[in-house]
Amino acid sequence: MSTIQKLMEFNKQFVEQKQYEVYLTDKFPDKKLVILTCMDTRLVELLPRALNLRNGDAKIIKNAGAILTQPFGSAMRSILVAIYELGAREVLVIGHLGCGMTNLDSKGMVNKFIQRGIPDSVISTLENSGIRMDRFLRGFKCPEEGVMHSLEIIRNHPLVPKDVGVHGFVINPETGELTLISEDNRPEMAQ
Repeated sequence: MSTIQKLMEFNKQFVEQKQYEVYLTDKFPDKKLVILTCMDTRLVELLPRALNLRNGDAKIIKNAGAILTQPFGSAMRSILVAIYELGAREVLVIGHLGCGMTNLDSKGMVNKFIQRGIPDSVISTLENSGIRMDRFLRGFKCPEEGVMHSLEIIRNHPLVPKDVGVHGFVINPETGELTLISEDNRPEMAQ
């Protein structure tokens, strides 16, 4: 049986047995939080548990490294929707120790593209169109650097209200221990 068939079989039973009922909530985050974090599999259950979050408490946005690559990309759009449409009042950026984006080798990734059948001509066309692979695939030296990068984009974004707190953390993906990297102490936050 394929992975998809197994997922579909489980899902059918899940719905028939009404196991979803314990997860019922609405679309508004109860704790008024939006979290940008890494897609690392170790954080799927650990991060919400380590923060005492239940289903419905926060909007959680995941990508590689919890990095905003541009101020008007999809992750930033999701943060803005959480603030303006869903009532989030604080943004947490949570990186983690041992992140795969630490010292990511962009040239090595491009080589993997080629090894998997992406023609050199595609890479060249992208590069000639202004998509620099070294920048597109850029990681960071340490998770704190990645968190600070995303914090700067959010805190300085022209569409983020000044009364929304933007905080940065690094989590240990083995223990769940959270380290505060930057608490938002802007004067507007005192209001």
